[in-house]
Amino acid sequence: MNDPITLKLNADKYIMMALEEDITSEDISTNSVMPEYQKGEVQLICKQDGIIAGLGVFKRVFELLDDTVEFEMNVKDGDEVKKGQLMAVVTGDIRALLSGERTALNYLQRMSGIATYTNSIVKLLAGSKTTLLDTRKTTPNMRIFEKYAVKVGGATNHRYNLSDAVMLKDNHIGAAGGITEAVKRARAYVSFVNKIEVEVENIDMAREAAEAGADIIMLDNMTPEQMKEAIKVIDGRALTECSGNVTKENIKNIIDVGVDYVSSGALTHSAPIMDISLKNLHAI
Repeated sequence: MNDPITLKLNADKYIMMALEEDITSEDISTNSVMPEYQKGEVQLICKQDGIIAGLGVFKRVFELLDDTVEFEMNVKDGDEVKKGQLMAVVTGDIRALLSGERTALNYLQRMSGIATYTNSIVKLLAGSKTTLLDTRKTTPNMRIFEKYAVKVGGATNHRYNLSDAVMLKDNHIGAAGGITEAVKRARAYVSFVNKIEVEVENIDMAREAAEAGADIIMLDNMTPEQMKEAIKVIDGRALTECSGNVTKENIKNIIDVGVDYVSSGALTHSAPIMDISLKNLHAI
């Protein structure tokens, strides 16, 4: 997300949509007080402790408005930052600095909040065999940014979209007439490089999924005791993942279960933003 190729190919269109949402015809507040070019600078200041993420996107907002903008960066994505820390100084056309401020901060605050929340859970899992995953429960048109923030926070991305891997959930299984038939149809349809994951809700379903040849078995909304039993039944025939309302508050119940992965939609749908400001704008 910080390299220019990724930004231009994958992020620019979304950033432009965000800017166009905020500036329909013009920024009347800025144009009324700053009708002509004036070079200025503004400080990027952290207002709470956390993990910073999204600096490349933050910068790109201003670059799209002013191709002469310059950045003096004191931190990089993944750094731990402290309340009151000066993270960067941005120099450019004051009109661009004013007009892009809210969009740039919206991205940076949202992504840093996700990275910070994710990192707090990663630390709780330290020393266990379980890897933390995100989900597709992301804000529409924000997935590229939110999933990147999860990685910055130290977790791993689950499938990015519906084309990445097969995940047979309850409705897929119902439509096919059962787990065995669903896995059989999926195996015949997809390439050998595509993994097949099956969501199960009880021990019998876990057994059938393993016997059907699933690559990954998701233990959905099971108690820790049920998950331990399911892992015994699966007996190494598939990787195991648990899911279902996993949050920072209850992750401790899963640490000793022994699953390979735990997925949490809370990483992206419930992380609070991190408080960050652009302050002390002045002409130079």
